[in-house]
Amino acid sequence: MEKRGRACVVVLGDLGRSPRMQYHAISLARQVLLHPWKWTLLLMEVLNPTLLLWRMNLFIFTQWYCLEEYRWAKNPPSVPTLVAVKWASSLRKSAFIVDWHNFGYTLLGLSVGRSSPFVSIYHWFEKHYGQMANGALCVTRAMQHELAQNWGIRATVLYDQPPEFFCPTSLQEKHKLFCRLNRYLCHPLGVQDCVTATTTGIGADDQNETLFTTLVDKDILLNPNRPALVVSSTSWTPDEDFGILLEAAVMYDRRVAALLDENDSADEGVLWKEISGGKQYLYPRLLFIITGKGPEKEKYEEKIKRLNLKRVAFRTMWLSAEEYPLLLGSADLGVCLHTSSSGLDLPMKVWHSGAPVKAFLGKEHLQR
Repeated sequence: MEKRGRACVVVLGDLGRSPRMQYHAISLARQVLLHPWKWTLLLMEVLNPTLLLWRMNLFIFTQWYCLEEYRWAKNPPSVPTLVAVKWASSLRKSAFIVDWHNFGYTLLGLSVGRSSPFVSIYHWFEKHYGQMANGALCVTRAMQHELAQNWGIRATVLYDQPPEFFCPTSLQEKHKLFCRLNRYLCHPLGVQDCVTATTTGIGADDQNETLFTTLVDKDILLNPNRPALVVSSTSWTPDEDFGILLEAAVMYDRRVAALLDENDSADEGVLWKEISGGKQYLYPRLLFIITGKGPEKEKYEEKIKRLNLKRVAFRTMWLSAEEYPLLLGSADLGVCLHTSSSGLDLPMKVWHSGAPVKAFLGKEHLQR
């Protein structure tokens, strides 16, 4: 039997937020023999995350110890990952490959300013060690051109593609999903909006009726006055300005009211009662479901509470790896608000079979 090589995929940070690297690992696992160093992972869990120095030393030692023929690093973050992986590759005589998602120095510039000397130093390290790689991949032709013209790096474009389980969700799967999500969609604590006011008859654990579907005998039917479902996935970071989405929601709410010649002082309770009674409007209610975790989540949740919208409702939640693709496949519209710090990379997203889907297992970007 032909002997196959071994490879090490290196991601500094949460692997759950790196779908592209997950798929690299899966692809490589089908071709090479991998021997996980389990006790290293156990030590990483035991060590306090604040002990950055210890973690970094262990990371470098692990890179040196592992006997892989290929080392596959994600960029960004680049420093100290590129440095550690390059040294380890040289010591172990293994190939060093970088997958360029974005530039670390542009991300650093968001927090300290592009004119900071730290950004210039970071840029030099990133470029210097990036040029030392044996191979390079990137996500767009724009980044390929930038790397070739200004970095002296020849990279191959490898576009993102989702796995097969990201596809339109069947009616039966939708019903099961929304039955599980009933308590979060119809009965969130302290929320009064166009969804909660019209779903008082739906129990938190109701298995026959949801906001979107109804089980009649053995048939599942879509509710005629269901809201339009808009999904936006995010890590709640400064490179995604959800203020834009909130402004759009306010504009939609006011625009529909104007088109229907509704008085601004009209009681939303009357409208919600009509919807609950089965009245259908030309312009549907909108339910925005925003998935993900991150530092700016609470800030935007507070802003959402102050909007006082009549026809638009928001829900924020974190879904399991099994439920996430089902929700994306159920959406009427997907919205992506990612802004690249370099202007050269793209979020991992596609439009597939008429339904918005994104190739991600836990976190979050989506575009129509």
